[in-house]
Amino acid sequence: MVQVIARIATLAATAAFAVAAPAQETPPDVLVKNVTLEVVDIVRNDKDIQAGDRKKVVALIEAKVLPHFNFSAMTASAVARHWDKASAEQKARLTDEFRTLLVRTYASSIAAYKDQKFDFRPLRAKPTDTDVTVSVRVVQSGAQPVQLEYDMEKRPNGWKVWDVRVAGISLVANYRSEFDNQVRDGGIDGLIKTLRSKNQSLERSTVAAGGDRKK
Repeated sequence: MVQVIARIATLAATAAFAVAAPAQETPPDVLVKNVTLEVVDIVRNDKDIQAGDRKKVVALIEAKVLPHFNFSAMTASAVARHWDKASAEQKARLTDEFRTLLVRTYASSIAAYKDQKFDFRPLRAKPTDTDVTVSVRVVQSGAQPVQLEYDMEKRPNGWKVWDVRVAGISLVANYRSEFDNQVRDGGIDGLIKTLRSKNQSLERSTVAAGGDRKK
């Protein structure tokens, strides 16, 4: 399960979105294509990222990915039936920890996807649609193409991703089962504590890896 989630997060990172043009004026499929190519180009040509500079990778994700994901909606969907039981403060903390977890997951292996090629599929939607799915095939040497799908909703401040599916496997759905078990065992605060612990562990791994490179 962890490997599946990591795979989804990494593929999502390589096909991430950035503020390349005003989101309100750019169709979602065009936005995906333009910025996917931009992000992959940065990864391919940045020697620091290729060498494993996690700080630079996180900065890239913060600038290019996060503005176009609706983490509040993603967290609510992942927490599912327990979301309405959470206080406003708990919802904010859950969203922040989930966002941090995804960023750290992206950062762990984004450089490995510098050689991917992308087949951008035609958008099947009406001009008036406000909820669409943008499909991209990730072409890998020596392996079957992987279908990547972004569920996107048009918001007042542009198109936002609220779920990602790789080969039909939903990022949100994968976390939903895990989160449900954790809430049953320890309540909302228990889930927050678990997410925080995971993030702290990933942070320690990042610091340790950085120290090794300096030796």
